Amino acid sequence: MTERAPRTVLGVAVIGTGRMGADHVRRIHEVTSGARVVAVADVDAERAKAVAARVGGCTAHTDPSAAMAAADVDAVLIASPGPAHEATLLAAFERDLPVLCEKPLTPDAASALRVLEAELRLGHRRVQVGFMRRYDPEYAKLKALLATGQLGRPLMLHNRHRNVASPPFFTSSMLISDSVAHEADATRWLLGHEITAVTVLRPTPSASAPDALQDPQFVVFETDGGALSDVEIFVNCGFGYQVQAEVVCERGTARIGDGHALVTHMAGRWGGTIAQDWTERFETAYDHEIQAWIDATRRGEVTGPSVWDGYAAAAVCEAGVRALEDGGRVEIELAEKPALYV
Repeated sequence: MTERAPRTVLGVAVIGTGRMGADHVRRIHEVTSGARVVAVADVDAERAKAVAARVGGCTAHTDPSAAMAAADVDAVLIASPGPAHEATLLAAFERDLPVLCEKPLTPDAASALRVLEAELRLGHRRVQVGFMRRYDPEYAKLKALLATGQLGRPLMLHNRHRNVASPPFFTSSMLISDSVAHEADATRWLLGHEITAVTVLRPTPSASAPDALQDPQFVVFETDGGALSDVEIFVNCGFGYQVQAEVVCERGTARIGDGHALVTHMAGRWGGTIAQDWTERFETAYDHEIQAWIDATRRGEVTGPSVWDGYAAAAVCEAGVRALEDGGRVEIELAEKPALYV
């Protein structure tokens, strides 16, 4: 396929116009620069039309392929449910279109590996996976600090991931596949290690958890660099949305996510506010992520989390679900990492 000439303004097709997709349409239209949404697609035709109507010159479709084939489409942003990602990614590959794919890349390791193999056949990267924490200023600062070596070798990483309340459709395994997936990627990225085994411990469920939901859970990752990473996942904590991380190294520690940017003192009390959902806590991260993708795509480059990162996270989560359901420690065996992702 002939190489596309870079456009002054990138034309984007957004696939999926639910909460995430609609927010990305708004972000590209109102916040970032260098791109515009020219087409959207959703199985809900009326929802797609309503989102398209907010952006001048945007067409609405129910078929992702039709949206990708629309006039002036240079790139694709996939924000549809995970089970639909593989087919959409393969359709984008047929057109050699750059893609930002929200996590998960796909819901399981086998389908993620099929996507990886399809991208390898193209001979170049086309996909950036939406692990937005890599673009959060606090996470980026922690990564940069670890890279200096000032703290010495990382020994442990403690993660806390709390939500006010879980959606009604949430299952116990989704605490791993939909939530802890972020910590799986953050562990790999921050430490520079692959995760080799996972154990899931199950404390007594909170009285606030819906019936049959194992909430909270305590997840332990082992890595090939000899570090341990634990995750407290608690999706019905009731008081706010918190994502925190602390790295314990040989010569010191570093912690992010305390949320103390604003502290008030009044009426005999001191304190601050707690974010109530991910759109508030990671708004800046999403803004930076989308802008970085637009800028790289306009340069003819693909940066950020790769299909390999999406595959590795899927393999970790798959092992985590097995550990949750069957108990015990589950080892992870990844495919050989291709040179394209080294």
